[in-house]
Amino acid sequence: MPNTPSHTKPRIAYLTTSYPSVSHTFIRREIQGLEQLGYDILRLSIRPGGEVVDPADVEEDAKTWHCLAQPKAGLTIAACATLITRPFKTIEALKLVWTMSRRSDRGLFRHLAYLAEAGVFLRILQRERIDHIHVHFGTNPAAVACLIQILGGPGYSMTIHGPDELDAPVGFSLGDKINHSRFTVAITNFCGSQLRRWVKYDQWDKIKIVHCNVGERWFDAAEPVHDDAQNLVCVGRLSGQKGQLLLVDAFADVVKQGVPGNLILVGDGEMREVIEEHIAQHGIQNRVTITGWQNEFEVRGHLLNARALVLGSFAEGLPVVIMEAMALQRPVIATTINGIPELVHDHQHGWLVIAGNMNHLANAMTEAMQAPIETLRTMGKAGQERVRTRHSTETEVQKLDALFQEYTNGS
Repeated sequence: MPNTPSHTKPRIAYLTTSYPSVSHTFIRREIQGLEQLGYDILRLSIRPGGEVVDPADVEEDAKTWHCLAQPKAGLTIAACATLITRPFKTIEALKLVWTMSRRSDRGLFRHLAYLAEAGVFLRILQRERIDHIHVHFGTNPAAVACLIQILGGPGYSMTIHGPDELDAPVGFSLGDKINHSRFTVAITNFCGSQLRRWVKYDQWDKIKIVHCNVGERWFDAAEPVHDDAQNLVCVGRLSGQKGQLLLVDAFADVVKQGVPGNLILVGDGEMREVIEEHIAQHGIQNRVTITGWQNEFEVRGHLLNARALVLGSFAEGLPVVIMEAMALQRPVIATTINGIPELVHDHQHGWLVIAGNMNHLANAMTEAMQAPIETLRTMGKAGQERVRTRHSTETEVQKLDALFQEYTNGS
């Protein structure tokens, strides 16, 4: 991507709940892509992202200002100084805090904390002369950005992913956040359609489609499916919404049918112990491996050794790992939910299955294990071409570049 002098670009701050994070590498790619276009990006996070294993995330962590990692006394003084010196704007912000808290199960105290965080961030944004804030996820960071704007800070945009925001649009005051935003990004057309349900028609033009991205290094690392590939790989947090328990049930059924192969669960999470017990109950410990969290290089290695990526998710936006697997020329088994069918076409790039249907999932896994290698390679090449067209970092970052310049012109 061409480099452009940074003084021609608006000054942008990226605000997230926790950054960097093992599941948010696409945000890092987005920020770095914008920097290659000449942007000077200020990284702000409400809290640290926890343990990071990827060297690139370690580097990002050092560049990020984490609000709740700062001394509490300093945060309190900064928040009070901001709010006291702009009483009328603070009253306006308190009205929105009251409105949002009444709709939410997070309560008034939590929303007052968002206001205090807004006061702290505002001082930093003014000091750094930031023109615009971009938020990932329409949850608490979007509330903070909205309050910053009301307090007199820069305007904001936000990227909505789902499923969390779409599961509770009223509780997250999604309509208010869209109304106050300069523009709102949806990562899929499905997501955009759901956002339009919560705002009036005159706000629909604010909703723009910018996909999550996959970097060029994934395309460069691509290889045809190996002749001896025997693994199905699932990548993601071990949680209820990801459906790994049902995935284990389905794989146990595949094993009972005498189909060879292994299942690799790449990730960790709150359900690890339950999933391990489930694997033991089926007696398939020698066929299923849980790796724990892996860095980007290790995830890529697992996918390159796979016959296919498999996700049995019950709730998703559009998982970035699908894009990464397709960029590596790996077929995908995934559920027909939300934005996934916009990218993956059944029997063209892999297999789409009905969410929650164990038999359908087991049949797709069996087909993937028994399909001729040439069939898998044909699917893989078709998937790579599709994801390059729709999800390359360069293409999607250029869309954001155009939006930032359009909506901050004269700000």
